[in-house]
Amino acid sequence: MIYPCLPPDPLKPGDLLRVIAPSGRLHEKTDFLAGVDVWQQQGYRVQIDDDGSQGWGYLAAPDIRRQELLAAAWADPDCRGILCVRGGYGGARLLENWQWPATDHPKWLIGFSDITSLLWSLTHLGIAGVHGPVLTTLALEPSWSQQRLFDWVTGKPISALTGATWVAGKAQGFLLPANLTVATHLLHTPVQASLQEVILAIEDVTEAPYRIDRMLTQWRASGMLKSLKGIAIGRFSQCEGKSYSLTVAEVLRDRLGDLGIPIVAELPFGHDGCNAALPVGVRATLDADTGKLIIG
Repeated sequence: MIYPCLPPDPLKPGDLLRVIAPSGRLHEKTDFLAGVDVWQQQGYRVQIDDDGSQGWGYLAAPDIRRQELLAAAWADPDCRGILCVRGGYGGARLLENWQWPATDHPKWLIGFSDITSLLWSLTHLGIAGVHGPVLTTLALEPSWSQQRLFDWVTGKPISALTGATWVAGKAQGFLLPANLTVATHLLHTPVQASLQEVILAIEDVTEAPYRIDRMLTQWRASGMLKSLKGIAIGRFSQCEGKSYSLTVAEVLRDRLGDLGIPIVAELPFGHDGCNAALPVGVRATLDADTGKLIIG
């Protein structure tokens, strides 16, 4: 793991972006095609290698096919970025017997949710991917969130995000965004990103509170939270429990609130709502006294 990770060279109009589906099957094309159009309207050439709609069960394609598409896009000297169709499941399967080749010309990788595994694996090369909208969600983003993504990939600064202070204090570290479920299954594997000096940014979807409790208890028991500098919490959507359940917020506060590090919650990233782009492995400041996550 190499921190700080460095973003690829800024994109410019006319650059080629290749589209792949490294994870789950695409079930409906309307939102996907709308996302492609958003990138095209920015002046980029978008090449759809595979939208994943043919599928192989719940996967976009068999592992070898998805690996070949990912490797081809990465090796293409004309390609400047890789746009992921959607999340779902399957990204980690590609990394069992394949890894990113070292390169002097890194490409942008943009996605979130199941794409966490690919984003974390790129930190081993010191390359900063983008935890941000996939093609099936991009057109649904508010204009400021779309512009935030385009500003970052073209080399412009991006503004701080504001949330709610849970534990006050101020921390500086390397920003590591993740889907909590995917990240939990990467712990103690070669894909895991370094958690040293990290501000961990987490979100999730359709996980009951007891499941979130179980995952965070695993993080605690394995000692993986001890090196963190701060925690930024995004949206945990569709995670309601039974009437007798603890709420997600209660679980998160219980399992994270005693770590003695700053925590800011209710930040605008994650599923089912605004998903503000977050660079991976770059320097960041979590100012929980003002409720801000600052990039740089």
